Amino acid sequence: MAAPFSSPTTPPRLRSIFQPNPNPPQALLSLPGSFHRVPHRAKVCYDSIGATSVSLWSSSANYSSVRNGSTKLSGKPVAVKRLLQNRRGVVRNATIEEIEAEKSLIEDDAKGRMEKTIDTMRTNFNSVRTGRANPSMLDKIEVEYYGTPVSLKSIAQISTPDASSLLVQPYDKSSLKAIEKAIVSSNLGLTPNNDGEVIRMSIPQLTSERRKELSKMVAKLAEEGKVALRNIRRDALRAYEKLEKEKKLSEDNVKDLSSDLQKLTDEYMKKLDTIFKQKEKELLKV
Repeated sequence: MAAPFSSPTTPPRLRSIFQPNPNPPQALLSLPGSFHRVPHRAKVCYDSIGATSVSLWSSSANYSSVRNGSTKLSGKPVAVKRLLQNRRGVVRNATIEEIEAEKSLIEDDAKGRMEKTIDTMRTNFNSVRTGRANPSMLDKIEVEYYGTPVSLKSIAQISTPDASSLLVQPYDKSSLKAIEKAIVSSNLGLTPNNDGEVIRMSIPQLTSERRKELSKMVAKLAEEGKVALRNIRRDALRAYEKLEKEKKLSEDNVKDLSSDLQKLTDEYMKKLDTIFKQKEKELLKV
């Protein structure tokens, strides 16, 4: 009896199962490491991490798309998007030393600015003349010296020969006229006497009405100084709140720091009140 599969009359169905297909299907997608041929219908790209992406697939035939290791048949055009590797930024928490450094920086900045505010107010108060001669009365006067505005005390020596007069001796005698002009336009109410060598000025006694006017002026300057101190406190508080939002400080930390900042502000407020009252007393003293 002849072998069942060697007969020339073997049904075509059985031959198509057990015999090789002379026209095998073409591979539509080539994976990394494979050597299947890819038809012109699919454009396959490989990136640096070995991921495969198909940017165009225009045939309307049934194609196989690979998703998470499974196969799905589709009768519509298939577009496989590039798989991107998820990357998360590395966030490093601030160290205790860094947080303390930021706190110290805020505190030092606030204290330094408050100190400068007191110095500025002291200079402003001294520029308001009283019945006694004081070289600081001329601190705010600027002189046009060779086309450049400079402070009077930087180009001349200022002294008080007695309690009611000022003496200005310039280092450069050619600047005498410029100094005289600056003093006249300063609105200090002083009359300079230029003898070609030095400038002398007599300090007139203040009238009661003038004293009251100057006292109001000084009070206004003091209030401006207090506003400046409050603004410095506000800026420091905002800096602390920023650290709280960044999770570098807790709410309790901010409360404690705010309390310390208020104590510092009160301290400088007292300093400002002290120099204000001292100036007011000079003005009202006959």
